Amino acid sequence: MAVCGVCFRHCNIEEGRIGFCGGRTARGGKVEAYNYGKITSLALDPIEKKPLHRIFPGSMILSVGSFGCNLRCPFCQNYEISWSDEAKKLAGAAETVSPEELVDIALSTRKKGNIGLAFTYNEPLIGYEFVRDAAKLSKAEGLKNVLVTNGTAELPVLEELSPYIDAMNIDLKGFTDRYYKEVLCGDRGQVTSFIEAAVRGCHVELTTLIVPGENDGEDEMRALSEWVSGLKNPDGDDVPLHISRFFPRFHMRDREATDVRLVYRLASIARENLKYVYTGNC
Repeated sequence: MAVCGVCFRHCNIEEGRIGFCGGRTARGGKVEAYNYGKITSLALDPIEKKPLHRIFPGSMILSVGSFGCNLRCPFCQNYEISWSDEAKKLAGAAETVSPEELVDIALSTRKKGNIGLAFTYNEPLIGYEFVRDAAKLSKAEGLKNVLVTNGTAELPVLEELSPYIDAMNIDLKGFTDRYYKEVLCGDRGQVTSFIEAAVRGCHVELTTLIVPGENDGEDEMRALSEWVSGLKNPDGDDVPLHISRFFPRFHMRDREATDVRLVYRLASIARENLKYVYTGNC
């Protein structure tokens, strides 16, 4: 058995078996990234799609994803590669790409406006070793590196990546322990600690998806935005908050989409505390 140190779960993984996230395994008594370099998704996206609105505006960035996730969000829009049975099948079907090959692809798309690499789609932190290795090479070539993450990781993982990451969008999925524990199978305290540390190293923006009946209360948004207001990015500016509309999907297909008026109402509440508030999916 080997203990994984990536997130709060600290999975005890038997030799050759896979941890909860589906992306880490034990070999030779040590835990390593089972999904290292196994790519399931690759696309050139506007950076605003990450979403990042206050850094590198108007740029394109090469987005890359693998498989696996350490949360179990029942509304996941990328469930095929994150935590479903389909994701397990992808482990054998994914194309293996070295950090050097990925950076070469990123460089080849510069003529299309690409500024770097965005590690996204599934949860990149569960395979942080590949992110670290590719981002280090990318930065040496003058490219930018972006991380789109749920922030569910121990701080030593962040320390491994921080020297090479220029910007992050981190999901702050709600602001109650109940929601994180009972709905997402996560740990809110770990996420807030990760965010507090991340803003000291790079530009950070946050995203909250508003799910009806779960995290859509006005008091919760006031508490969330008040907490965010205490954070500052390295340039001294406020941390932006993206408030997004939920659409029925995956295990929450029976829910109604979030009322657009509610999204706008919660955004107005957030603006009582925050300078930069954006709405999405409206």
